[in-house]
Amino acid sequence: MIIQWDEFLVPYEQAVDELIAKFKAYKKEFNRKNLHCPIEYVEGRVKSVSSIVEKALRKGIEYEHIPQKLEDIAGIRIICRFVEDINRVVELVRMRDGTDLDIMEEMDYISKGKPSGYRSYHINISYPVVTVDGLKRVAAEIQIRTMAMNFWATIEHSLKYKYNRNIPADLQNRLCSAAEAAYALDCEISAIREDLDASMLG
Repeated sequence: MIIQWDEFLVPYEQAVDELIAKFKAYKKEFNRKNLHCPIEYVEGRVKSVSSIVEKALRKGIEYEHIPQKLEDIAGIRIICRFVEDINRVVELVRMRDGTDLDIMEEMDYISKGKPSGYRSYHINISYPVVTVDGLKRVAAEIQIRTMAMNFWATIEHSLKYKYNRNIPADLQNRLCSAAEAAYALDCEISAIREDLDASMLG
């Protein structure tokens, strides 16, 4: 099997564009109603061919099984201000389950981060795309995290690839400590917000 990458990636690109538009629409709706919006911003990407092949090799996925086995070729990232906003966004995604997307799996790396320190909430979905050849369902990943979590994850990702995933153990430990510091900051900001809300009500 030879994958024609330009043609293969088109439905994934369409899925990312449509998902971004849908979650940006939520943001507009919250703003129109003068409600606190749990969504700060939305971004998305389709993995490059080199990234797809590299991940398939790393995970032992045979070339011809890439379309079925890789679940994050298409991905959107929803960034929140506060930790508690993450749960609200998760509920917004769940509300769509069975309508314009199907939830396949949820992974909570917020309440218990990965050993690396990484924190985010992941939802793997199956998303229908209407193409010129008819309906096609593609796998996509939705990541939901705070700005602090995103800052850490972005830096850690760039360092990991710069050093070919061979970050020395002592530096990895420092990165993990930095992740915990970022999460502590998130929790403190949420506590400050709650205290401010309480003082205004009082």
